[in-house]
Formats: sequence, C-alpha cells, structure tokens
Amino acid sequence: MRMLVLGAGLQGSACAYDLLQQSDVAEVAIADLDVGSLPAFLTPYVGQRLKPVVLDVRKSDAVREAMRGCTAVMSAIPYYFNLDLARLAVEAGVHFSDLGGNTEIVFQQKVLDADAIARNVSVVPDCGVAPGMVNILAQHGIDRLDAVDAVKIYVGGLPQHPEPPLNYQIVYSLEGVLDYYTTLSWVVRDGKRQRVKALSELESVDFPAPLGRLEAFHTAGGLSTMAFRYEGRIRTMEYKTLRYPGHAAIMEAIRDLGLLGQEPVDVKGVKVVPRDVAVAVMTPRLTRKQSPDLVALRVTVAGTRAGSPATVGWQLVDRCDETRGITAMMRTTGFSLSITGLMQGRGQILHRGVRTPDEAMPGAAYIAELAARGVMLQPL
Repeated sequence: MRMLVLGAGLQGSACAYDLLQQSDVAEVAIADLDVGSLPAFLTPYVGQRLKPVVLDVRKSDAVREAMRGCTAVMSAIPYYFNLDLARLAVEAGVHFSDLGGNTEIVFQQKVLDADAIARNVSVVPDCGVAPGMVNILAQHGIDRLDAVDAVKIYVGGLPQHPEPPLNYQIVYSLEGVLDYYTTLSWVVRDGKRQRVKALSELESVDFPAPLGRLEAFHTAGGLSTMAFRYEGRIRTMEYKTLRYPGHAAIMEAIRDLGLLGQEPVDVKGVKVVPRDVAVAVMTPRLTRKQSPDLVALRVTVAGTRAGSPATVGWQLVDRCDETRGITAMMRTTGFSLSITGLMQGRGQILHRGVRTPDEAMPGAAYIAELAARGVMLQPL
C-alpha cells in the first residue's frame, strides 16, 4: 500500500510513524507546507519508505497529484480543510480519513456518500481519540447489549506532572481546546437531543492510583453524529472532558469575563480579538515540550442483556513514549488515524461511502490493533 498523510505536525507525524511499522505499507508520503523539521523518530525513514512532500492543500491540482496512486489518505490538518479534501479523494478514487472535530463539516462530508460508494471508496471523518476511538468503543458496547439506556464518555489529555494554575499543558491545538470550551455541546436527555453549556455539570471521576480523582465537564464535539443517530433510541448519551480538579472553574471565569470572545474590542484605539490575545499569552506558558503527558479515557454503556441489567465499558490510561518522543496524545490520536487508514486499505471497513468511525470500524478488530501498539484498553 502507498499511503499519504496530510500534515507533518504532532498527529500527522505519529500517524506516519505507525504506518511505517507495517510490513504491507510500501511507502508513506507526508505532506505539508514545511516538511523540513520532521521529528527525530521519523528521520531514519526519510529517503527510504518515507517521502516528505511540500504541499499547499488549498491548491486542488497539487492535492490531486499527491493523491494519485495512493491507497488511502489521512488528514491531520485543521478540520476546515476536510470537506474539500474528502471531495478530492473521492474524485481520485482513494480512501480518506481525517481527525475531524467539527460535526457540521461531518454532515457536509456525508453528502459525498453516493459518489464514494460509486467509486468503491470509504470516507471516515472524526478518527482521532475523541471523536474517534471513544465513538467506536461506545458503538461496540451498544452492539453487545440487547437494549441500551445510557452511554457516557470521558476523555482527557493531561500532564503527568500538573502545574498550577490550570494544571494543564498543550497536547494539541490550544485554539481547538478553547473552541470546545466555548461551544455548546450536544447530549441526549430523556431520548431527546439537546445542547448544554461547555464547562457545565461538573462531576468527579476516579481512576486508579497514581492518577486518582479527576473532574469532568461538558465540551463540544466528542459525540460527533452519535447524538443525532441515537436520538429517540437511547435515553442518555453524553461526552465530557477530563481535567485535574479546579481547572473548569478557572476556565469558566476566563470565558465568562469575555476573554475568549471572538468579536474585536477597542484597546487604546486598536481593534483586538480577545481570544487571539488569550492564545498568544497562554500558549508559551502552557507549552512544556519536555513534560510527559497521559491520556485518560472511560466509556460505559448501560442497558440490558437477556432481560437482566448489564453494563459494558472500557478504561484507558496511556502514557507517552519518552524513548521515541511520542506523546500519549499522539499515540492515541495519531495511531487511531493510522489504524483507520490501514483498515480502509486492507478492506476491513464495514461499509463503503461516508461513515463515521462508530458506523465504519469493527470494534473488536480496532481494539486489537490498539493493543498491538501497546494502547491497552481495560474492560470495566
């Protein structure tokens, strides 16, 4: 197989690394505006099975050329490019997956379904950890019960050694984090889909030592389209983000004071966007490249089996690979994307056309692929 990874940042680099570990992958092209500073764990492959490609994804002809001859394309670039990229992949007759994160764009991608089926390719958006991994696990749990009453999902990317005041460090895009903190979140309550405020409905979630107690609160995006699919079929469905205790109260105050707003304000005669200032000020203070991270995750599905109450679920605490310099967020997100592309190329996807991970990915096989990479989900 010949694979194309769009984006040479953290997740794209991790995706490319995992693809290079597979014997049935002959070549990996990693494309971005700048491919001159690839991480050390990729440099041994450059000039052999790894091909860096300078590419501007806004130039359709160049993207078409890069896709030519590929088995699958994996996008690890900002979500707002993914609709056009998915369309180009369908036109080129190659499989496509992305990290997604914006449900409205996923619905727009679903319009490509008939064309993708006609071209015998699959498009799988939202293939990170959340949305992505957790949705596959939720669906796998739903499939194992006769009737489902509640689905609850918790995920957090955290520093192993938290530092005040936020006890948080950047593990992907701070802009993306702030989007989740300021956007209404879809949930299903009493079988009806509704939206709730981000950072709301705080609860405690306990993990085994040494991690211990975390706090959980609503954020947008994690359910992807599942809230729409299961409205009227499941009574309760919700996704919450995990952080160390105290984080939500600080971020809620910052948000409610308007410091994350996107409307320009006048500052001494200059128009300034508050969120731009927040990102510029917080990014260097929350970037700790040498600080090891972890990803904590829990998915529970409650209902009945054979007429009796039953609950199935999984829990994960994954830590960074300090030897290779691959963070836990890269392992869970970037590897999830690579697994999707590999399963597309190997013909293991459940459906052609445009399907979200919970619709497309066989749960047991996906869990086994994670385990082969040392990402060990523990049944609850």
